[in-house]
Amino acid sequence: MPLFIGILVLSSCEKDIKFNLKNASDLLVVDASIENDVQPVVVLSKSLDYYSSFSLNQITKTFVHNADVYISNGTLTHKLKEYTYTVNGVTLYRYGIDSSNLATAFTGELNKKYTLKIKVQGVDYTAFTTIPKISKKPDSLWWKPAPFPPTPKDVVLMIKTTDPRGVGDYVRYFTKKNSEPFLPGENSVYDDQVIDGTTYQLQVDPGINRMIRTDPDSNYFRRGDTITMKLCTIDKRAYDFWSTWEFAYQSIGNPFAQPNNVKGNISNGALGAFYGYAAAFKTLIVPR
Repeated sequence: MPLFIGILVLSSCEKDIKFNLKNASDLLVVDASIENDVQPVVVLSKSLDYYSSFSLNQITKTFVHNADVYISNGTLTHKLKEYTYTVNGVTLYRYGIDSSNLATAFTGELNKKYTLKIKVQGVDYTAFTTIPKISKKPDSLWWKPAPFPPTPKDVVLMIKTTDPRGVGDYVRYFTKKNSEPFLPGENSVYDDQVIDGTTYQLQVDPGINRMIRTDPDSNYFRRGDTITMKLCTIDKRAYDFWSTWEFAYQSIGNPFAQPNNVKGNISNGALGAFYGYAAAFKTLIVPR
């Protein structure tokens, strides 16, 4: 422990010690993505206090409205429009393609660079990302009975894939069960430092909804599930963001609180990132 804290602990003096922890000022938080054959999506919010809870109700109060948001693919520049949508009865907000101005609208393409520009209350923010080429695909998927399962219906998902030669390939994975949405794994991003140029197989844990506490058996799929694996090639900046985001989330439960050490790519001191996904899919139906 630091020397001065050790002295305070060992001292026989009885004196109240008060620490004045000041809250950091609100910062813009950007969650912006673009994927091959998918329209861009941008979510804007304000950072939370270090001791704030991390829930849908809390997040709803932090959304940033009436921002000017532009995305460009180098040829077209499109101004996004703010939309509302509902999840579990909670109203959420995001910026997407303006359906009334489709002349400049576009979806993501492989091997392309994108620019994001945001203006909020007179302050400008900029970010860049790429959708790289697809360097990895799920070669095959299969299932095995879960070891020591709570029920005989529990199974684990296995994947076989090949990493191309040359270090510098990064991926993020998601899984989808039946009609549920795609969800990222608890540890969802990986580099190829160890497996460069090899064909390998491993167990894939189901993606998780970080807004809901999961039960201890959540790392299993079940017989009868239709499972879709989404394996996304990402660039180095997206890898740095998601690997540090997940570490912060697992450490303090709130990656957008202050202080944090998440490596974003938004200019002017904003938190978060603009990231591209080169997505490949494969589906497995587990028999009942």
